[in-house]
Amino acid sequence: MNLHSYRNMTDANNIGLLSKTKGDKVIWAIVVLLALVSMLAVYSSTGLLAYKYNRGNTEVYLFKQVMFTAVGLGVIYFSHRVNYTLYSRVARILFLLSIPLLIYTFFFGLKLNEGSRWIRLPFINLTFQTSDLAKLALFMYLSRLLSKKQEVIKDFKKGFIPVITPVVIICLLIVPANLSTALLVAATSMLLLFIGRASTKHLLMTVGVAAIPVMFLIMLAVMFYDKQEQKCSELPFFMKVGRVPTWISRVQNFMYDSKEVDKDENYQINQSKIAIAKGGLLGLGPGNSQTRNFLPHPYSDFIFAIIVEEYGLAGGAFLIFVYLLFLFRSIRIFKKCPYAFGAFLALGLSFTLVIQAFINMAVTVNLFPVTGVTLPLVSMGGSSFLFTCLAIGIILSVARNVEQLEAPKAEPASNASGAKEKETSADKDEKTALKAIGEIKNKKERKEDKEGKEEKVKSSIKEGGNKFNGGDKNMNEEKEEKETKPRAAKKLKEAE
Repeated sequence: MNLHSYRNMTDANNIGLLSKTKGDKVIWAIVVLLALVSMLAVYSSTGLLAYKYNRGNTEVYLFKQVMFTAVGLGVIYFSHRVNYTLYSRVARILFLLSIPLLIYTFFFGLKLNEGSRWIRLPFINLTFQTSDLAKLALFMYLSRLLSKKQEVIKDFKKGFIPVITPVVIICLLIVPANLSTALLVAATSMLLLFIGRASTKHLLMTVGVAAIPVMFLIMLAVMFYDKQEQKCSELPFFMKVGRVPTWISRVQNFMYDSKEVDKDENYQINQSKIAIAKGGLLGLGPGNSQTRNFLPHPYSDFIFAIIVEEYGLAGGAFLIFVYLLFLFRSIRIFKKCPYAFGAFLALGLSFTLVIQAFINMAVTVNLFPVTGVTLPLVSMGGSSFLFTCLAIGIILSVARNVEQLEAPKAEPASNASGAKEKETSADKDEKTALKAIGEIKNKKERKEDKEGKEEKVKSSIKEGGNKFNGGDKNMNEEKEEKETKPRAAKKLKEAE
């Protein structure tokens, strides 16, 4: 096989792959753009991590991120090729599977900061966050329930209770290890239920009930804060359970943050603010971050601060615009999808990704207490990155179905325009020759028709003359007959 034939085969395979890539092209472009931003930001922010664990070899984490990106794009491609109705069939199974996984994670998962969020998969020795699977399964199952309960969705017993129960179960199982993710899931679910025509009264009642523990947590943070010492007071023993002290501490740091006192508890936020301040309008340039060696988790939770430091407020604003554009295109898919399940599924998954991105950015600029949520498709790869890719693949699957439904309407017009474009000079000459031949045939046919009409006229005139002569003969015969009858009668009378 020579080089030319190999190139032709490669080009043919690429064209075949691109022809099978369907869905919203803008979302595909957003995915590629965010993947490129992710590789640049991760490579720049993992310097200290590389020196700690890989003798300064920063290319290790770049290669790891490239591999995660390649696998993630593969997940998006294959999941978008699946008909989204299949996700409706497996939604219930995944939801029921996520419940025991969350329970197992709570008791036997890997613990970090008094929270158990990960489980280690056997044989392959990899960890993944079970809340990511539960979140995806919940929105798939919730979309299925909303599509089936539209006729009774306003009824509290028949409509609202069946759709709110899965949300409550998943949120209660996630809360002990990850309060921020539970609040994110609850907020997105309420928004999806509101769009799904659930009763506003029922939704407000649910929000009111959910706000009770949140207000109680804020009240505890206020009660156990020493303003003179500017730190948390000693908590009772019954409150030192799980991550409750961490929640109280983060709320206190957010509420009583003082610019005059540089506390260790606010170290992450202070370093994040320094990074943003150094970035200015246009930033320090790619790879020139100065705060990456001091900011904890600059490659995951606080990667937005590194992006703003290197690319400035302009780069941060552009990233916000990209996420808003992703939400806009998803809403467009929601409006065009004729089936309720696909519409709710695309909207629910897009809402959770965009809200997660905005919460991550809000934490970075100290508009929200410190959480553990990552920046979708940008933070360093892991199970969260792959589940985000799966969610985007499902959204593109719905978009592909919408395109297929719209294709027959546009096909006649596209065929006509395509036929016009394919006309060459030879085709035009052939059309001209056929037109001339057709005109000659028409002239010949008109001449034959004219001659045939003339013959018909002559024959009809001849027939008319014969009829006229025959009529005169009959009239004479009748006249003679009338004259002879009286004569014969007269002669008969004389003879008598």
